[in-house]
Amino acid sequence: MTASIVISGPPAVGKTTVAKGLAAEFGLDYLSGGDVLKEMAAEEGFEPSGDDWWDTKQGMQFLSRREENPEFDKRLDERLAKLYEFGTMVITSYTLPWLVRGGIKIWLDGSHTSSTKRMQSRDNMTPEEAYEVTKRRFDRNRSLYKNLYGFDFGGDKSVFDIIIDTDDLGAQQVIGKAAREVRALL
Repeated sequence: MTASIVISGPPAVGKTTVAKGLAAEFGLDYLSGGDVLKEMAAEEGFEPSGDDWWDTKQGMQFLSRREENPEFDKRLDERLAKLYEFGTMVITSYTLPWLVRGGIKIWLDGSHTSSTKRMQSRDNMTPEEAYEVTKRRFDRNRSLYKNLYGFDFGGDKSVFDIIIDTDDLGAQQVIGKAAREVRALL
């Protein structure tokens, strides 16, 4: 396979797990847009570490800085778009599906309740904390991308080749379904 795959969806829907599974299935490289953004945060003097860094005080400070200065996200998206166009990658990104052409674009859909449960077990949070974090992340990202690019994150799914409802499915089931649907597009 020479085309890239980009996976998007709300926070804690399983993007990373599915992306890594598809990368292994198709012999592609995996890249997390969030990891590249953490590299950029480190360049700005932040100390990002761990998957839950975004939910820390410092992670929220970086998000506030991103909201004030869209150059972080624009630079991130430019980097990811170049890698995506090169091919042979599976990339997780909130924004890339609206910004690139070609390849295969997957939206992982899921209820807020389901995302809350995933985050709760993944990050050892109370149900209330996980609910607030996933809601705050989704709402702030949606606002950020609407202001920055004009698209409706989570609302406009017209750019996607594949949409998978992850509710009531385990990780392997989602990976299997995504792999079958990718194969059907090849």
